[in-house]
Amino acid sequence: MTTVAVLRLPLSVDLGGFVQLLQRMQVPHRVSEEAGEQVLWVPETISDDVRVLYQRFPAGDPDQQLDIPAQPQAPATRPSFVQQVRHNPVTALVLLASIIVGAVTLLGDNLQAMAWLTFLPFRIMGEYIQFTPLADTLASGQWWRLVTPMLIHFGILHLAMNGMWYWELGRRIEVRQGSINLLGLTLLFSLVSNYAQYAYGGPGLFGGLSGVLYGLLGHCWIFQLLSPNPAYRLPRGVLVMMLVWLVLCLSGLVSMIGFGEIANAAHVGGLAIGCLTGLLGGLYNRRKASI
Repeated sequence: MTTVAVLRLPLSVDLGGFVQLLQRMQVPHRVSEEAGEQVLWVPETISDDVRVLYQRFPAGDPDQQLDIPAQPQAPATRPSFVQQVRHNPVTALVLLASIIVGAVTLLGDNLQAMAWLTFLPFRIMGEYIQFTPLADTLASGQWWRLVTPMLIHFGILHLAMNGMWYWELGRRIEVRQGSINLLGLTLLFSLVSNYAQYAYGGPGLFGGLSGVLYGLLGHCWIFQLLSPNPAYRLPRGVLVMMLVWLVLCLSGLVSMIGFGEIANAAHVGGLAIGCLTGLLGGLYNRRKASI
């Protein structure tokens, strides 16, 4: 019998009443402590029912609680920033790498440093930039360039906005699917979005996490539609805002009002591959839950 984690709560939350309720209902379960959290495990076939039950009776059966002496409960507190970093190491690592690269490249002003991470190597020829062809780049073993443009940012606002959204979306996937899966998805989304921008726009200086962000957005969006999970439940306003922003960028309006050139192909490529991984992951998760 396969068991799954249905609840991950801070240690300060008292699960005693709810565990007693499960015992009275003869629901198979166990509670473990992992990474500073208490985790409730139940058979996969009844996981959704247990989640609903906890939403209705987090302190246990109110009728039964009358016979139990009241126990002082510590108020539920949100994990500190340090705890969140410890529980989401890949999310934090990608953001730290972006900050370090931003400092070293002077947010795009240090072309010499940036040349190590761009999609194609380049050299300055007077007023022109000469790029090395992609085939020659890969033949020389510089495969890291397929993903490292995601660490390059042009300006503090570019870095801050991308960092904020990666922290929000990356943590959701890392909590739900684990650090290895988030790392794999981040690298995949970066590779696809970078190549899409290169294939559409040709050789150029582009970078940023935005293609990855649209991949994470598409992944959470489609996964949640097929296999609902609280971790992937995005506020409707967030989804609408990011899709509207994508349309505005595609229309050229954003560039016209002074935001500079937008890597639209990277955004579209990231969203497309993210929707695909969300589709595959959601279908697999739903099939697994039905077995």
